[in-house]
Amino acid sequence: MAKGKKYVEASESFDRLRLHSDAEAVDLVKTMATKRFDESVDVVVRLGVDPRKADQMLRGAVSLPSGTGKQVRVAVFAQGESATAAREAGADHVGAEDLAEQISGGMTDFDVAVATPDMMPVVGKLGKVLGPRGLMPNPKTGTVTNDVARSVEEFKAGKVEYRTDRFANVHVPIGRASFDSEDLLKNLRAVVSELQRAKPAAAKGRYMKKLVLSSSMGPAVRIDPASVGAID
Repeated sequence: MAKGKKYVEASESFDRLRLHSDAEAVDLVKTMATKRFDESVDVVVRLGVDPRKADQMLRGAVSLPSGTGKQVRVAVFAQGESATAAREAGADHVGAEDLAEQISGGMTDFDVAVATPDMMPVVGKLGKVLGPRGLMPNPKTGTVTNDVARSVEEFKAGKVEYRTDRFANVHVPIGRASFDSEDLLKNLRAVVSELQRAKPAAAKGRYMKKLVLSSSMGPAVRIDPASVGAID
């Protein structure tokens, strides 16, 4: 697909092959986010893992210290006291079989789904709806829990999920172009730190092979992994 004039000009304004420090990359990306809307800023990390092997597939969640800049909508599958706690914590949708029926009927007006363990038989029937959208609750991301109130609060405050795709890439939104550089840096470093923590024992050789940062409509800027504290 042909790129616009501003994209081409931005791409030619810096050395795309150079490894920048994390601070340089953030400043460049902010400068090149010129659209009239507040562009998302995303990091993509290529990992030295084999996602075809279960013991090298990464999936989890990380709390971004500066938040996401996005209004996160949370649906909670719970009953009784847990349902009450979820509502008090600010959940946008709360229910059990009734919520499952709404979703089966096409309601997907939420960004995160949380469930208590006892509700997973109900949630499991929604696999064909939630699975392709990446919304299926999972213990690894903290979305299957008895403490649903805490989970709601964390996701509302800036917790985001991550997982490796079939090419061993992890794609995580770290904020908006309007964020201060320091806030984006804090979020970027939190993501890299979490991926380091989650490094599979079976991963061999270089772990963080490539890091790139970009706004949703701008060119990608390569980052030197060492500048973000990444080690192999």
